[in-house]
Amino acid sequence: MKKIEISPITRLEGHGKIAIFLDDAGNVDDAFFQTVEFRGFEKFLQGMPMEEVPRTVSTVCGVCRGVHFTASMKASDGVFGVTPPPAGRKLRELFFNAHYVEDHSVILYALGLPDFVVGPEANPAERNVVGLINAVGADVGREVLRKRGLAVKIFELLGGKPNHPVAAIPGGWSKQLSEEERKQIEEWSEELVGLGELTLKVFEDVVLKNDKYMELVTGDMYKVEVGYMGSVDENDNITYYDGTQKIIDSEGNLVGSFKGKEYLDFISERVQPWTYLKFPYQKKIGPWKGIVEGPGTNIYSVGPLARMNIVKGMDTPLAQKHFEKFHATFGAKPVHNVLAYHWARAIELLNAAEKCLQLSRDPEITSKETWNKPTSCPGEGVGVIEAPRGTLIHHYCTDGKGIVTDANLIVATTHNNAPINLAVKKAAKHFIKNGDVSPAMLNYVEMAFRPYDLCLACATHTVTGGGSPLLVEIFDKDGKLYKTLKNF
Repeated sequence: MKKIEISPITRLEGHGKIAIFLDDAGNVDDAFFQTVEFRGFEKFLQGMPMEEVPRTVSTVCGVCRGVHFTASMKASDGVFGVTPPPAGRKLRELFFNAHYVEDHSVILYALGLPDFVVGPEANPAERNVVGLINAVGADVGREVLRKRGLAVKIFELLGGKPNHPVAAIPGGWSKQLSEEERKQIEEWSEELVGLGELTLKVFEDVVLKNDKYMELVTGDMYKVEVGYMGSVDENDNITYYDGTQKIIDSEGNLVGSFKGKEYLDFISERVQPWTYLKFPYQKKIGPWKGIVEGPGTNIYSVGPLARMNIVKGMDTPLAQKHFEKFHATFGAKPVHNVLAYHWARAIELLNAAEKCLQLSRDPEITSKETWNKPTSCPGEGVGVIEAPRGTLIHHYCTDGKGIVTDANLIVATTHNNAPINLAVKKAAKHFIKNGDVSPAMLNYVEMAFRPYDLCLACATHTVTGGGSPLLVEIFDKDGKLYKTLKNF
């Protein structure tokens, strides 16, 4: 076989590669998405005081800083057996939704939309955020950057820093909000709603009105039929900070739902020797069945598209209108078209901006009661949130003094690992024919992973990995090769 390697893959957080194997006719026999870096956060969090964990895990990734901070902060509440007061919880939610706006906007404009605004077959030197700004105009680009900056200002005002926040304490929030600050955040949030509306207009003008692009968005070349998982509130609507995790299979049937530590009843993780990224699957549907799609598969996706598939609707009026248009466009539910992640992400950006505005107008948010002091240490806590990339789980056990003894992190990109492999393989088989592996065709393959908004720095926790996807060499205790596994 002939091997084609895209290394490094582009426009993502972290480092990875794609290995494509061609048969004698030059057509795709198989393809793999590989993670080539290792991060050991689950191990070196052991021995750390739990109250220090949120500030530490915010450094897992400079982009995802707010999500690890928030999930571990929620877990710390369980470790110390304390519930935040209403104002403390609302400040956390306001902080988190501002993070959603700034995260979704950078992912859309810098990583996803260049393929559409500049063009999937454009020169790679132009198919980037600079090329996007040149295409839409400097005024629009400047306005997007300015408004996104306002979301970062909310993040900084509430969290204490623009990059790695420090305001988390078990049982609440250390930062109280003055009336003057509340008014400022309200003004900024109004502009964030404008950013959400602008983003959806750009998406409609560039993608939805372009017949060629809609063939890609709605076609089978980027269609992966798996199950979905996300969080819902008490009305079965979308929620990000807190809720119940809901799971459906590839045909839309309810598999089950869980909260907190109950995730252990639903999710198992498989390790493969050719990647540093684990493969979660839904064990309620059965044992590991491999990286396969269709009815009966127990692999699943998380993130914006998954949330659109599992919720009844959005919880804000402007986003709800776009949610209805989204599902009217595709007809059937669940939507399995991977490029629809971009559209779903734009809808969520508007939804999170509307939530920021609602919370900034809540009179209770300026209450001085932002913290309930812990009085015990039960020693175990699970924090589950909907990160922009999908469901994020932080699980910690501590000793009686709150020192971490065990940690488990299941990150959105980890949940999506198997579907990403399926998407890459399907796109490769569709676009690479008779040995045509031009840069344009390879970018169409890369377009299969970008909708998932990979963050590989966050997601790599297994020590095994890094070898060839079709070759594993096993050595004896003296370092001599004694077995080679091929085509495993």
